[in-house]
Amino acid sequence: MQTIVTGQHEITPEISTFSIARPDGFMYTAGQFIELTLPGVCKPWFTLSSSPQEHDLSITTRRSDSDFKKALFAMNASSSVDISQPMGDFVLPKLAQTPLVWVAGGIGITPFISQLKWLAETGEQRPIRLMWAVRSEDDIIFQEVMDAAQQHATIVVSEPTAAWGGERGQLTAEMVRFLSVAQNLS
Repeated sequence: MQTIVTGQHEITPEISTFSIARPDGFMYTAGQFIELTLPGVCKPWFTLSSSPQEHDLSITTRRSDSDFKKALFAMNASSSVDISQPMGDFVLPKLAQTPLVWVAGGIGITPFISQLKWLAETGEQRPIRLMWAVRSEDDIIFQEVMDAAQQHATIVVSEPTAAWGGERGQLTAEMVRFLSVAQNLS
């Protein structure tokens, strides 16, 4: 489907959210992804970081030296792009009572952000524990979305500043088990 980029919002110097005009009839479930094709470069997939109830679609990504990312970050509003139909089944379970433990690393937080936006917009409550590994405090994005969804995240920073008061190090399987037991999730 051909559509256009409607804007770029820099979240940090390395991470931006790109808004894409939603084609007529484009329906998806929070947590799904699309393939994005730019003229002359490959077509990687991106999880939609928007909620299905938002007017525009959005993707959030980190800047890199790949040809695709260079082309994406150089785009202007109204630039033409092609997107696929939504794909994937990394979505919320149908049973709202199902307890969920979400583990994310870096920009891999985006499917959860889409789901948390949807939960906040619909007012639906779910038993969720989110554990998120980032390199530095600067990589902690979308705090306002977590706040709106009343979702506390256990954030583990691998290269923290001296001021960081949360979890430090690598988010390992052992740490996930420890945090799950400490938070009564086992």
